[in-house]
Amino acid sequence: QVQPVESGGGLAPPGGSLRLSCVASGGSFRSRTVAWFRQAPGKEREFVAYIRWNGATIHYADSVKGRFTISRTNAKNTVYLQMNSLKLEDTAVYYCAASRPGMGLIHSYESNSWGQGTQVTVSS
Repeated sequence: QVQPVESGGGLAPPGGSLRLSCVASGGSFRSRTVAWFRQAPGKEREFVAYIRWNGATIHYADSVKGRFTISRTNAKNTVYLQMNSLKLEDTAVYYCAASRPGMGLIHSYESNSWGQGTQVTVSS
């Protein structure tokens, strides 16, 4: 069972940037779609972005399109989320999740491999 491990969260001002990393532990992201989700206090977990194994298929939530960039380095079993032009409403715990081999991932119920989450706080 692959276990995603996130890092890179922290505090950033509005308009600032952060880069999150997600590393596969105890397995590999090979053949898996990897996605980022986030959950703000009092809100449901929501989809942010996904990237397929080949890296050629990427999808973003409308709320982050043009500001966030997802990428992956398969040799390092790592997926990144570059977050630019951060807004107050981007404040949340960000989770990395991996799909079942060969499958997509856009809904949280489609994965049973989740990281522990990393806090992102956007504040002046």
